[in-house]
Amino acid sequence: MKTALVFGATGFIGSHLLRDLLDSPDYSQVVAVARKPLAVSHPKLTVLIGDLASLPALKPQLVGDEIFIALGTTRKHTPDEAEYYKIDHDYPLLAAEIARANGARSVFLVTAVGANAGSGVFYLKTKGEVERDILSLDFDHTHIFRPSMILGERDEDRPRERLIITIWGVLNPLLVGPADRYRGLAGHDIAHAIAKAARHQTEKVRIYHWKEMAALLRT
Repeated sequence: MKTALVFGATGFIGSHLLRDLLDSPDYSQVVAVARKPLAVSHPKLTVLIGDLASLPALKPQLVGDEIFIALGTTRKHTPDEAEYYKIDHDYPLLAAEIARANGARSVFLVTAVGANAGSGVFYLKTKGEVERDILSLDFDHTHIFRPSMILGERDEDRPRERLIITIWGVLNPLLVGPADRYRGLAGHDIAHAIAKAARHQTEKVRIYHWKEMAALLRT
């Protein structure tokens, strides 16, 4: 059985992913790095308290077969672009570098639809750059998930976001053909797709949009 390293376990996708990995018979241990203790207890789970600054000190404990990265912030919570970049680029990259150096063979990274290192949009450029830099680490298997609108109820009250999600739910059936990559998907479904992808690793690099994630959910 395998050991999984998880970054972003307190997030909307990451919290569901953590549960999927803990419930999976494929893993004997799940190591989650978080800024504070998790409200989850499980015999397989080890929680390490850390962040970007303290991550190098945790290196000896970050040993696993696979690393799952669902880190990210929002401009509302992190309006400063330099700080935003540290969370969405520097932290995921350092986590992947350490895991790779410690023998991890596979990386699963959540970014966003439209991610492009050459984009003029800061958000998409940041996501594209973290994809590019993690790809350069040359894992045996790199899986990149690019969701569009992430549907589902958050614990935090976000009226504007709830409205956008409602509108997206109406638009979803209209997004067909090449536009289907912009379809929304529930956070727990994205997590399920990631966990299923970990059971079917054949390609060296694979990028998942809505269609590919939906196909995984049907398996």
